[in-house]
Amino acid sequence: MRHGKKFNHLGRTASHRAALLSNMASSLILHKRIETTVAKAKELRKYVEPLITKSKTDSTNNRRVVFSYLQNKDSVKELFGIVSEKVAARPGGYTRIIKLGNRLGDNAEICFIELVDFNETMLAASAEKAGKTRRSRRSGAKKEGVEAAAPVAEAPSAEVVEEVTAAEEVAEAPVAEVVEEVAAAEEPAADESTEEPKEEKGEDA
Repeated sequence: MRHGKKFNHLGRTASHRAALLSNMASSLILHKRIETTVAKAKELRKYVEPLITKSKTDSTNNRRVVFSYLQNKDSVKELFGIVSEKVAARPGGYTRIIKLGNRLGDNAEICFIELVDFNETMLAASAEKAGKTRRSRRSGAKKEGVEAAAPVAEAPSAEVVEEVTAAEEVAEAPVAEVVEEVAAAEEPAADESTEEPKEEKGEDA
């Protein structure tokens, strides 16, 4: 019975479970990514991350403690030599679990577990995202430039309105002149009509 034991036994005896996690931790350190089930990956994460933290301080005692868990000289050398340099600035969270779906044979959930600082694709994607945020800040500066250019665009429109009103005034002036000319032409006609009857009266006299 479990009797309050919170960790996953993985269906194995204590010695078998310890050997399993030791071998998986060595493989993860050497290859930087392994494929396994989600249950094993979660237990491996709790097993290997304290060892990676110990590797940040390279001392004889820490090397002996890590070797007592891994039982592999090559993985200890890789851990204290290359991995510790990569994770020196990271305060934990050295591994990432990427789920891949279910296995065909027994329908178990499978996943990748990898060291975060050794996945070049994800690091490049994060760098691109950082670049996009910088571009958004620059776009804010561009918006200010557009706002500053807006009054300049409004000034020609006011000039156009003034030109249109001037054109209307110019168009109205010839119309007034034409009206005056028509009125002047009508006045002599009226004079002629008044003079004709006088001439007729003179003839009758």
